Amino acid sequence: MKSTGIVRKIDELGRIVLPIELRRTYDLAVKDAVEIYTDDDKIVLKKFQRACIFCGEAENVVEFKGRTVCEKCAAELGKK
Repeated sequence: MKSTGIVRKIDELGRIVLPIELRRTYDLAVKDAVEIYTDDDKIVLKKFQRACIFCGEAENVVEFKGRTVCEKCAAELGKK
């Protein structure tokens, strides 16, 4: 993990501001969803991407009845 040298304080509501340099580097725009998880003693922020509920693929996905399915799994479902 690379250190950026940027330090931010958490406000009274538990919020932090992501510096514009990081938002540009990681292509984060206003209203983008960010996934938050932990890895050992680290808090990790990751741009959220919808993925297929069956195989986890994030490319070529579509919404079907509120669920995300990739084209390959959708085709397999259509065969059954």
